[in-house]
Amino acid sequence: MVAIGIDAINVYPGRASMSARTLFEVRGLDTRRFDNLMMDSKSVNLPCEDPVTNAVNAAKPLIDALGDDERDRIEAVIVGTESGVDFGKPLSTYVHDYLGLSRRCRSFEVKHACYGGTAAVQTAAGLIANTPIAGMKALVIATDAAAKIDKNTYWEPSQGAGAVAMILGEDPRILTLDKGASGYHSYEVMDTARPRADLEAGDSDLSLMSYLHCLKESYAMYAERVRGSDFLTTFDHLAFHMPFGGMVKGAHRTLLRSLYGMRPDEVETDFQRRLAHSLRYGAQIGNVYSAALYVALCSLIDHTPLNGPSRLGLFSYGSGCASEFYSGVTGAEASRIVGAMGIAAAIESRHPLSTEEYELISELSLHRMPGHRHVRFDPHPYDDVYRKCLDGRGLLVLDHVTDFHRVYRWS
Repeated sequence: MVAIGIDAINVYPGRASMSARTLFEVRGLDTRRFDNLMMDSKSVNLPCEDPVTNAVNAAKPLIDALGDDERDRIEAVIVGTESGVDFGKPLSTYVHDYLGLSRRCRSFEVKHACYGGTAAVQTAAGLIANTPIAGMKALVIATDAAAKIDKNTYWEPSQGAGAVAMILGEDPRILTLDKGASGYHSYEVMDTARPRADLEAGDSDLSLMSYLHCLKESYAMYAERVRGSDFLTTFDHLAFHMPFGGMVKGAHRTLLRSLYGMRPDEVETDFQRRLAHSLRYGAQIGNVYSAALYVALCSLIDHTPLNGPSRLGLFSYGSGCASEFYSGVTGAEASRIVGAMGIAAAIESRHPLSTEEYELISELSLHRMPGHRHVRFDPHPYDDVYRKCLDGRGLLVLDHVTDFHRVYRWS
């Protein structure tokens, strides 16, 4: 049986950030709730950045590292996002074009809120498993950006931006997926939604309850499928979809109490041992929606001593809702390969925005939303921030929209 999974992975955390604590203070939010958020900062896209630029900037280092023959083996570009730029045209078409990939390639976009990245991963794995051609690869990207910033709410400090790009193939070096080892749980619920391109809506309490319920039920199906599995002993480490750290910690606590009746000190010990390291990048980037689980995966690999192959338990949740608990085994080179991408340094090098810069950029960013027929993205109003973040760095940025067609350039 051929092993299939993630052979390469990279995070694009954006080039600007905003302090979560500062947002609590300037918005007059109850600072007693700050510690439960477990957030330090969040990534912020500039007005000339969108889910397409995030996706390409995440994927380009992976593609550039491939030889010509390996590039031509990419037969699928699958983008998971809840921030599509068109109701019909998938943003994968822009990604495919600006990365210069072969035209002998599938290209499509999948959507189910924050579950979209996992839907793309599992679809790619299925395509690779079913091809008669040895060596086929798929480029999978989970990319998102917040809709209009939901000011004066507890959502705002956690709304992030960025992308995670992955190359899936045979004999993967990062994570081999356990074949058939998945449990899922889905039903209709209006916990969060984007009824318009510039609006996020929903019920935060309902979303929390749905997340908790789906973790319990999707793991229950996993345990039925994988006989002999045990949540405490089967998985060396865990990574969950991370809207904010407190939600992950609460879900972990609730599941362990439900399954084992564990004491608070026992729960905390398990959290610190198996799950805490997965939250470190998310605490600095914020909720990247479809990419949040895969940010957690990179964080886990970068911050955890992996002594030999380790089985990971992964939980993906998307509002509306869909969920999946699945597993995989890390490769011997996983830590070295992920570490070489320099994700921590990229996060550290972001420009910290002042409150005034953040407010200006938030308002100007409305122009990048879908539906605008003609727009030119002039960085002059935020020129100082643009020069610090993007100018001369060779990153993809949005240049203009003409008759709804988005045109990009390299900074």
